Amino acid sequence: MAEDGRVDDVDATAGDTTTTAAADNNTTTADNDTTSPAADALGSGSPPQDDQIEQDATQADVQDNSAQIPVPTRNIRDLFNPPRNIAGIRQRLFDVAEKIELRKDEFDLYWPYVDNVWVRQHRAGSDKTGLYKTDYYACRLQRPTYTPKPVDKPRADGTPTRKKQIREGGKCHMKLKVIRYEGGYQSVTINQLGDKTQHLHDLDHMDRIKRTTVLMEIARSEVMSGYMPASVYTVMSEDEARLAASGGRHLNRNDVRNASQVWRQQHKDPLRVHEGYKYDHGNGIVRQDGALPLVQRVVNAEIVDPTLAYYAGLPPNTLRFPEELRPFLDPYLPRHDLTFTEDGLPHVTLTYATSLDSSLSLAPGIQTVLSGPHSKAMTHYLRSKHDAILVGVRTALADDPALNCRLEGVGGYGGLGWEGQPRPIIIDPGARWLLTPQTRVIRTVSEGKGRGPWIVIAPGFAMDPNRIEMLKYYGGQYTGLTDFDKRWRLRWEAILRALAAEGIRSVMIEGGGMVINELLRPEHSNLVSSVVVTVAPTYLGQGGVTVSPPPKLDAARRPQPALRFKDVRWQSFGEDAVMCGRIPHVETPAGVPPPSMTPVTMAPPLRPVSFFNSSVDAQNGFQPRVPPSS
Repeated sequence: MAEDGRVDDVDATAGDTTTTAAADNNTTTADNDTTSPAADALGSGSPPQDDQIEQDATQADVQDNSAQIPVPTRNIRDLFNPPRNIAGIRQRLFDVAEKIELRKDEFDLYWPYVDNVWVRQHRAGSDKTGLYKTDYYACRLQRPTYTPKPVDKPRADGTPTRKKQIREGGKCHMKLKVIRYEGGYQSVTINQLGDKTQHLHDLDHMDRIKRTTVLMEIARSEVMSGYMPASVYTVMSEDEARLAASGGRHLNRNDVRNASQVWRQQHKDPLRVHEGYKYDHGNGIVRQDGALPLVQRVVNAEIVDPTLAYYAGLPPNTLRFPEELRPFLDPYLPRHDLTFTEDGLPHVTLTYATSLDSSLSLAPGIQTVLSGPHSKAMTHYLRSKHDAILVGVRTALADDPALNCRLEGVGGYGGLGWEGQPRPIIIDPGARWLLTPQTRVIRTVSEGKGRGPWIVIAPGFAMDPNRIEMLKYYGGQYTGLTDFDKRWRLRWEAILRALAAEGIRSVMIEGGGMVINELLRPEHSNLVSSVVVTVAPTYLGQGGVTVSPPPKLDAARRPQPALRFKDVRWQSFGEDAVMCGRIPHVETPAGVPPPSMTPVTMAPPLRPVSFFNSSVDAQNGFQPRVPPSS
């Protein structure tokens, strides 16, 4: 051990030593910067001396090697405080059993944890819009990484050649297609490619033969901070569970040395052990008596209040819904294995909050808060259980809703990608809702906390191409329907069948008043699978928007109750009361014609009205891209 507390990098267990050269090999004396009078007499045009040529060449080699050292973007904290559920995410990115959709920042964060498995083969380029880029990946064991030569030729500088390990090849042929989208939001979609849908090995096998970029960057970062490779290995391997979760179950000292070899060749200063550790002859680097493990010190230093550790990294408006209240709601929600109902329609859950006088709002067009914090969290739990959330255009105009889910664990709120986020559906037959990049639902898409909305309209409108293109830019679309009822309104069965054709298996309908009253009418109530109503302990008074479907009439034209639910259950949520129930279905005559669906074309407007204002465009940062005509 040196007098200043530093030690040479000695691996006592392996019996090998990493040389740390003397400081004078890396020190420039004043003589090197002194120019002799004879040199001054030669002038600037004189040829340099041999020792100066050798020195310049050495400095050039150091600069060239320095340029080859990647700057670490991770450190030991990334090992001790890894991303949430990193072991499960690594397994999902290894299996890719189904399509995985990630935000770009998530892909950049998680992919280095599995780059020991997947190797990019080639880029297919981008599409004509420039928004989509495609890469193709294959399992690393598709082919050998090293073909042995009959004779390994020595290197030009005389150093021995690297002993390469012949890795098995031709063992696994699983491939991936990775599509990057860079539009109003940034996403990465990962799909299987080809007929090989499973690896012929497990993830631990890949961790054994290849280390991830994350582990190698952490090791290099610690050595570049002045710590010995043996000490770095010791602190990294103290918490075996965290190390294994990041793919380091088979990490060894040589991996740490290899990660930092180039840097150590250029920096010959003696390295030190971590604080609280010491070099013990025969045992290597060990923790000092009474010292806490480095992992415990780092974790304790970064968590001020342990009760808040679970919420670290979540948006401040994240909601939690207690586990013990979920069994009350689950029987009325769509099943996990649900495809469609017997009629081929999505599961429809009608839900809304009302006052004691059955009012939704104080007056038309006025946003009114009725739900308390407990029932609000319940609403977001319901949203997480449905593929889509549907509202009418009046609600969209009055409330400017985000139409996303803020429940803890869904995409954007601690979850992966957009999982658990419903697709916003807006019923807007007259195309009244004019979206801009500042509309709340669009801002939610840009922040990676919601999906692009689908807007159902009635064809016949000469849509401005910019409106259609902007909605596509943010992942949404316009859908045109031509099936009307006798009152010249879009038929609800046609709307639901159109959503089912798009893969929507469950829809949560939240409002507003016209939509709810329409679905409670006898001719539409059969389409509703379940109802969840929140009753707030308040009266809003007369003049508000109420839920009150028209009464039924018996044979004598006398009024009868419009509807009575069955399978009813009640539960208190804070100050609110929540009722769950089902609507008794009545058989309807067969022979109803199927709905017809027409796509919305980008026809030129009837009059030259531009949807965007140039100054507004510049302020909002949106430049509409109209695909070139084919």
